[in-house]
Amino acid sequence: MFFGDRLDAGRRLAERLEHLRGQHVVVLGLPRGGIPVAAQIAERLGAPLDVIVVRKLGVPYQPELGMGAIGEGGVRVINDSVVRMARVTPEQLAEVEQAERTELERRARRYRGDRPRVGVEGRTVVVVDDGIATGSTARAACRVVRDMGAARVVLAVPVAPRGWTDLLGDVADEFVCVDTPDDFFGIGQFYADFAQTTDEEVIACIERSAAAVAGQSSPHTGGSGAPAGRGRGGEVEVQAGPVRLGGQLTVPGEPLGTVLFAHGSGSSRHSPRNRFVAAALNRAGLSTLLFDLLTEEEERDRANVFDTALLARRLIDATAWLRERPEGRGLPVGYFGASTGAAAALWAAAEPGARIAAIVSRGGRPDMAGPRLPAVSAPTLLIVGGLDDVVLGLNRQAQAQLTCENELVVVPGATHLFEEPGTLEAVAELARGWFTEHLAPAGHVVTADR
Repeated sequence: MFFGDRLDAGRRLAERLEHLRGQHVVVLGLPRGGIPVAAQIAERLGAPLDVIVVRKLGVPYQPELGMGAIGEGGVRVINDSVVRMARVTPEQLAEVEQAERTELERRARRYRGDRPRVGVEGRTVVVVDDGIATGSTARAACRVVRDMGAARVVLAVPVAPRGWTDLLGDVADEFVCVDTPDDFFGIGQFYADFAQTTDEEVIACIERSAAAVAGQSSPHTGGSGAPAGRGRGGEVEVQAGPVRLGGQLTVPGEPLGTVLFAHGSGSSRHSPRNRFVAAALNRAGLSTLLFDLLTEEEERDRANVFDTALLARRLIDATAWLRERPEGRGLPVGYFGASTGAAAALWAAAEPGARIAAIVSRGGRPDMAGPRLPAVSAPTLLIVGGLDDVVLGLNRQAQAQLTCENELVVVPGATHLFEEPGTLEAVAELARGWFTEHLAPAGHVVTADR
């Protein structure tokens, strides 16, 4: 397949991204060539457009050979095999990185001017380039976006070599490409017009997009494009018994309550799905705490990942820690558990004096809470994908043991991870409704946008 130019490529790529419409998307283009492509996507989806500035680190005597890349926020991706093969010394690498860092900062200032970066926290972010070759630049861009707090990262390009996703690993939640030809030698061979994009063209694209969305406001964004209701908080260290665990605490103005997230096996506080749900709760006026249930050393022992009693104890300790802090003092507490984390949430809530106001389980394993289930008093919502047959059966069995207020909701067409379009949004809406109903003070009316 050949593209006439980057605008043509952007239009064709935008057709493959229609399923993202209405998902509060931000489109970030890699300058310079990715911006005209990204502009077409932003226009098609009605989404804000911004740059994601990264710089390739070229081997000193062969600059076209990438040995890594750097991005905004201090992110760096180094290809150790290329560094070894090219015999690049640490001093040479540092020199190249310093030069590229200076250029990165210059370009960011030039492209944005006085405008702040578009907020990406809790949102679906589409990272766009005009093609993929080695993947180092795209990898750095996705890592930057993830570190900025994106709930979901989609990497989209018009053309890439066959097997291109293998080059990138798990840096994105979704990969979209128009064509993956066998005879791939370079991106430019698939464009009739592959003239270099100028800085002026990049700035013009961004300004046109900003003008198109100027003054617009949705229930989820303010004028800056940042999610509404993101107030106090940030990275925290949770004291859980003898250990400290990394966490992310978000406290909107005048919160109605606090929801602690218990992630499933193989996940962490960086889980894009849990972050997506947390952002929806934040917009509804609820504080959220996402934290690691285990230390890095503990995670190496897989038995710990499935030790429900241990994970529940961590959740109990984290709850006590939060209740002692100004951000959580006096607020009702809810638990959101995913997969095995749901078992930990139910186990913890069954403890005498737990005082948990509500529980939501997403694709959970409540059966792993075993005999603790009848002791749970917190209103419990079980959410399961309609195509997740085994887990659905386990949830029905567990529901029969619950004596508290409870409900089982099946999301049609969803598999275990709720990866299908619209299914995670359904989970977020169900969780928002359940928590605001049971955590909000009597008589307080809550809407999706508060």
